[in-house]
Amino acid sequence: MTDKQDLGTLIVTGASRGIGAAIASLAGEHGYAVAVNFSTGAVEAKKVVENILAGGGRAVAIQADVSHEQDTLRLFETAEGELGPIKALVNNAGITGGFARVEEVSSAAVAKVLAINVGGTILCAREAVRRMSNRRGGSGGAIVNISSRAAHTGAAGEWVHYAASKGAIDSFTIGLAREVATEGIRVNAVAPGLVDTGLHAANGEPGRLQRLMGTVPMGRPGTPREVAEGVVWLLSPAASFTTGAILEIGGGR
Repeated sequence: MTDKQDLGTLIVTGASRGIGAAIASLAGEHGYAVAVNFSTGAVEAKKVVENILAGGGRAVAIQADVSHEQDTLRLFETAEGELGPIKALVNNAGITGGFARVEEVSSAAVAKVLAINVGGTILCAREAVRRMSNRRGGSGGAIVNISSRAAHTGAAGEWVHYAASKGAIDSFTIGLAREVATEGIRVNAVAPGLVDTGLHAANGEPGRLQRLMGTVPMGRPGTPREVAEGVVWLLSPAASFTTGAILEIGGGR
């Protein structure tokens, strides 16, 4: 087992696959005790945990749907009980709601996207602030929300409803950062661009990366690890004077 600096407990929502799994894994390497949250994908979440443990870290998988308040409460209570005080949160859980023009999108799809992407982020941030704020007896901490370059490109013809939810995340990040800036909590966001994950195939277009490659100035998609590097930097003391920032990791797109 490798000795690691104990950086405290980090909750990563939606961490069973893709960008979330990469964040959890890299954070474990750096010395965080990681609560690997998942809604579905128990097998994948268990594998992420096993990889962190194999590297000498500490981790636990916790099932919870962050759009449900009681699940969110249980997630934080379980993480705290099993791993120790919460020092960091990455709000990664999110869905696209599927490909659809606005004229075709269903009210159910819109409600679900907003409930998970926006509502879940706010609920988790609320619970983190309650534990981290020095105004409430906490010792501070850091929150990173996962936004998207779609918030600025608009994702026309694909998922404007998803882009709108990420625009809300940008606004929430800036507002919360200013609200808790004197309470020992930093709040930032990372906005990934085109990233090579299973999201594209899961939404019915496995060739989406190739179709959009030409729109990326660097000429390639990013990797989950590249996004994770930005997230872990924002969590770290190296970013001690950074709050309310939205870090774009999109190859210039």
